[in-house]
Order: sequence, then structure tokens, then C-alpha cells
Amino acid sequence: MQFSTDEEFALQLDREDPLREFRDRFELPRGADGKPLIYFCGNSLGLMPKTARGAVDHELDAWAKFAVEAHHGIDRPWYTYHEPLREPLARLVGARPHEVVCMNTLTVNLHLMLASFYRPTKTRFKIVMETPAFPSDVYAIKSQIAHYGFDPKDALLLVAAREGENTIRQEQFEAAIAEHGDSVAVIAVGALNFITGQFFDIQAISAAAREHGITVGVDLAHAIGNVPLAMHDWNVDFAVWCTYKYLNSGPGAVAGAFVHERHATNTKLPRLAGWFGNDPKTRFRLDSDFIPVPSADAWQVSNPPIFSMAPIRASLAIFDDAGGMKPLREKSVKLTAYLEFLLDEIGSERFTVITPREPSQRGCQLSIMAHENPKELLEKLQAAGVRCDFREPNVIRAAPTPLYNTFHEVWRFAQILSQHR
Repeated sequence: MQFSTDEEFALQLDREDPLREFRDRFELPRGADGKPLIYFCGNSLGLMPKTARGAVDHELDAWAKFAVEAHHGIDRPWYTYHEPLREPLARLVGARPHEVVCMNTLTVNLHLMLASFYRPTKTRFKIVMETPAFPSDVYAIKSQIAHYGFDPKDALLLVAAREGENTIRQEQFEAAIAEHGDSVAVIAVGALNFITGQFFDIQAISAAAREHGITVGVDLAHAIGNVPLAMHDWNVDFAVWCTYKYLNSGPGAVAGAFVHERHATNTKLPRLAGWFGNDPKTRFRLDSDFIPVPSADAWQVSNPPIFSMAPIRASLAIFDDAGGMKPLREKSVKLTAYLEFLLDEIGSERFTVITPREPSQRGCQLSIMAHENPKELLEKLQAAGVRCDFREPNVIRAAPTPLYNTFHEVWRFAQILSQHR
């Protein structure tokens, strides 16, 4: 598409947008003037679906009216509350329903996955990660390495962008795997890097790792609900994610995990056990050993937190109503390309976009590296009614999301940014 810098062009794109009605399904944060903010921060916390409040109130009413009987005798029984979330989450991550479970938080799920899939030996004990990776992932993985008596300085192999470059080349992962393959137990990579917005070729990384017998784990925190995923077909062993970013499920919302069916159906696989991972037929028997369910459910350790899961139902229903990731991705690619075009037109020496220009190598986020006074620039954007976020030392992340952001907001953002050159 041939873009234009004219405001009317942006407005016309919004009039032609087949997803434009979905913006009205979200609560829009507003400034002191009562006007909606330009909210490009969905990569940190997605906006609240208007139906989320009713979803939570429904469960509060059930608690008030039925108390313990709400676990079984109501229209949305609490005992199986997580089960209807399987299929919509599976569609978003490209999995089969029995490979997916909604539970815990991302870092807890990462620990649970590593308890099963990181089984280091004296000769195969290393973990490969990209850098910078999200700090919580780094903390979790370093602690797992130390838990088994290894030194993270020896066991953690970090793949970084080459000097003078902002993103990691695919061949760098392949080179690290080829060089250290026989000593690597797990490769743990974020599908979409939280700093640069780079979308890695997970299928290629998985294929390279598999040639060396390496387990592949993926953090989907910035990818789920943002880019098309195919965890099953890409032959990933496990994946974890949160739901409060692009899935719009609220702060600290319940997370999820994927376990490929070759593992999910293997009831002999070691794991950290809890009662909700046990076969429901013997879950309450005091004399029973742990009998894992032959699905991703076997990694559950506790019963579902109802009030935290209710907003996820509300959000996933919106994704289904929108037709899934295909139309969302089509709009997202156009939104981000339009933003990139406008930033190119500004042509300021004060900043550089460090996110890959190729649409297949990014999601909706563009990371803007400010070369001078980055926090001052962020403050000016905020004062002008923009909400995006900042990552040390000098990266401003702007993420126009297809469910609720508009092309005119992208145009306005570029106008505001151009005034602060």
C-alpha cells in the first residue's frame, strides 16, 4: 500500500477498517481533558474489555448465592472453570487443546516446565538464551541452573546481537547450537523480544535444536495475541505465556502453558505435582499416589483462581468474535507499517527504530531508540496524551494494537513526536 502523511488518509483507513467496531468493546483510559489517551502500551498491559466487569461480577454473585455449591451446580462450575479456555488459547498458540492449560503466572509456569524438561547431566547441562531476555526469565533460568549445582557463568550461553547491530541474526542461534550442541540441554527463547520487538524464527530454531537432541522452550509473553503462532507444528517442546498484555486479561492475570503432546501424554515424565494435575477420579483419595492426567493439565498444581480467570473468558471471546489472528494480523501489519512510514518521514537524528523492518520479523511493536534525553522525550509524549513505555537505557516502545488502536492515533503519535525533535 502507498501511504500518505495526510491526516485524511489516516481517517480513511479507519473508515475502511473491518475491525473498527472492536475499539468500542474496551474501556479507553482518558486524560485530564476527558479525551481518550493514545494508548500504545498493550505490550505491557492490554486495555480492559467492557465485558470483564460483568464476568467477574457473575462469579461474585455465584459465590454470594451458592458458596461451595458453585464448584459444581451452576452454569459455569468452578471445578472445571479452566477447561473452556483450552480451545481458544490453543487457537492462538497453534496447538491442540490437550496441549494447553491456563494456570499460575508465567514465571511459575516456566519453573514447572523446567522441572520437567531441564534434567542436566555432567556433560549436557547448558541452556541457550537470547540477550537481552526478559529479566524474570533470566532469574528463573539462572536459579534452575544453580539448583542443580552448576554455575550460571558456565551453563548459560547468551546469544547477542553483533557489535553495531540491534537485532540477532538467525545464523547466530544456529551457530551457538552447532558449537555447543552436545552440551546443551535446553534452548529457552522469547518468541518476540521485549526490547527490540524482533520476532524470531522459532520453527527454524526448533529444527536446529532437534538435530542435536536439545529441548526447545519458548516464552510467548509478547507473542500470543500479537503474531501467528504454531507451537505444535513448529515442534516446540514447551511454551509459557502471560495473558495481561495482548490478551487484555488484567494485571497479574492467570497465565498459560503449552506442552507438546509427545510429552503431555507421557504420564511417566517427571514433574512437580499438585492435586489439580491428578486424575479427577482419584484427586480426592487420601490413599492415592499421583496419577497425572495425560494432557497439559497434569502440570497444574492448584485449583483455578476463579476471579482472575473470569476476565480471560471475556477477552478470548473478543478474539473469537474478531475472527482469530488472521484478520488481526492483517490490520496489525498495516498499522505498524504506517507508523514506520511516518517515522521515516520525520527523519529525525534524535532517534532510530531498532525493530526489524521486515513485517514477518516483528509484531505490532516498534522500538524507538532515543539518542538524546530519552526520558525527557517520554515525558513530553506523556504530557501530550500518549501512553507508551520505556526500557532502560533509552528505548521507547510503541505498540499500536489492532483490537483497539486506530490509524488516526498512529498519525497523531507521529505528529506529536515530530514536534519534539
